Amino acid sequence: MILSDLLNDLKKLLPNGVNLLAVSKGHPSKSIRLLVDHGQLEYGESRLQEALPKTIDLSDMDDIRWHFIGRLQANKVRKVVQIFDFIHSVDSFSIAERIARISREENRSPKVMLQVKFFEDPTKGGFSVSELQEGWQHLTELSNLNIIGLMTILPIGLDLDVRRKLFKDCRTFADELGLKDCSMGMSGDWQEAVDAGSTWIRVGSLLFGDRVK
Repeated sequence: MILSDLLNDLKKLLPNGVNLLAVSKGHPSKSIRLLVDHGQLEYGESRLQEALPKTIDLSDMDDIRWHFIGRLQANKVRKVVQIFDFIHSVDSFSIAERIARISREENRSPKVMLQVKFFEDPTKGGFSVSELQEGWQHLTELSNLNIIGLMTILPIGLDLDVRRKLFKDCRTFADELGLKDCSMGMSGDWQEAVDAGSTWIRVGSLLFGDRVK
């Protein structure tokens, strides 16, 4: 099945209010260009060094909105703020503060989601629920930090009931904080995430196939 057919089939399954983020890391600019021609405008990249040449190659396509979804290192914040419209993976107070400061300097205000861990996983970053509750007022007082939602990535291998519960926990916590968006659900678990209230699903392999080596 060609990319455009996969895109259309997937979008038909999504309820109103759920956005499809095409995770284009590991895939060439020509694949992105094809999907843009069929109306897909949101693209997720996790490595700045890979994303930069793509943004240049596709600079003629003004409607593309770039989302940074990888772990953000302090020395890459400025370039990410300059290029990306959304940052899904703000996982510490220090990174949030740095984004706010650099956004002021660059006269930018990227939409930000805070990464939260609802299940202990040493391989993933993120705030604990208690950390975010305690520091919430501080984060909301940072100018140019446009917090719109929460993001979570579940550990691999959880059973269906646990996945559903953790996605619901994320939605409930976002609601408690007054945040509209939840970035949760990927190619293997997006349906459970949508059922729990996700507003952004991050889909790569389901849409593009295997990554280019």
